[in-house]
Amino acid sequence: MTVRVLIVDDHAQFRAGLRALLATAEEVEVCGEAASGEEALTALARHQPDVVLLDLAMPGMGGIAATQRILETNPHVRVLVLSMADDDDSVFAALRAGARGYVLKGARRVEIIRAIRVVADGEAIFGPAIATRLMGYFASVDREPPAATIPGLTQREHEILALVAQHLTNPQIAARLGLSQKTVRNHVSNIFAKLRVADRAQAIDLAREAGL
Repeated sequence: MTVRVLIVDDHAQFRAGLRALLATAEEVEVCGEAASGEEALTALARHQPDVVLLDLAMPGMGGIAATQRILETNPHVRVLVLSMADDDDSVFAALRAGARGYVLKGARRVEIIRAIRVVADGEAIFGPAIATRLMGYFASVDREPPAATIPGLTQREHEILALVAQHLTNPQIAARLGLSQKTVRNHVSNIFAKLRVADRAQAIDLAREAGL
């Protein structure tokens, strides 16, 4: 079965190169291109791809938000990230958003084609460098002591409060966690209500007292 691929990247030259790279691949067809998350949503309905191959850093709607929007309306579509970003925040934000794979730009042609086919089959795949980082991360998590908690807060609220304690703004927290700014604002409001605090400074004091 031929896998239909939608390429989403804001660099036209890179899209052209990727299209040429995939042109000779058996059972892989580039059905369309988009230069942003917004364009991807429009192109999705028009081209009906099986796999969306997208970058994270794009003007307007970035790759994380685009992944969430794509999967909200098209849960059958597989998202494969092809990005220069190899930091933990980017990788985990993409996975939380629902991406089924993550490959770094600069990967060999055979690796990219294999990743497309794997995610099209409903499986997950990561480039060698990303897989190594994931293994290292989970190995370190296993060695870490239990995290401090505040009674009444959910896991997500603990996560957001810890970032508030690092003096991150709502937009920064949204980008870090792959959430919308509205969702983060709602979580922060709930945290303030549960902790009975009036502002971020008081919330930070309580978070530090709890060891977050």
